[in-house]
Amino acid sequence: MKIINTELLDCFIIKHEEFRDERGVFFETFQQKKFQSKIPSSLNFVQDNFSKSKKNVLRGMHYQKTKPQGKLVRVSLGSVFDVAIDLRRSSRTFKKWIGIELSDINNLQLYIPPGFAHGFLTLSDVAHFEYKCTEYYFPEDEGSLRWNDPEINIIWPNFEDLIISDKDMQAPFFKDLSL
Repeated sequence: MKIINTELLDCFIIKHEEFRDERGVFFETFQQKKFQSKIPSSLNFVQDNFSKSKKNVLRGMHYQKTKPQGKLVRVSLGSVFDVAIDLRRSSRTFKKWIGIELSDINNLQLYIPPGFAHGFLTLSDVAHFEYKCTEYYFPEDEGSLRWNDPEINIIWPNFEDLIISDKDMQAPFFKDLSL
């Protein structure tokens, strides 16, 4: 397991050792001891989630207000442009974002610490998106940030024919959040 630092404090790309042959590929997607030896934290994953999305679906940018979730995200089929935004006021990377392509070809994972907003855009015809969370989902605690907020200025790879939920289209802009 190789940890690659990103521009965001405490947010890491994870590259696993892969074993490929004529049958296909094998790699560990998660092992607690390896993860905690490489990423210093006492985090405990308590929930696994899965979503299936078709091309041009944009989900996000979501976070929990008082019970923030750390996430370990990956794509098991297809590809997405995955985005994380640091919403921790005390962080030197506050309001900064990163975007990375996650796919079933590159098999990269992204660790997003608690206190970040997260979302993704499906690039392939279909994508299976899987993630582990360090906190349970509480619908009453959910917050959203507008996917195209000009203050954050995410550079999405495709703006044509986006499919976005009404909830995400109505999400507040950064200037209207109470963090």
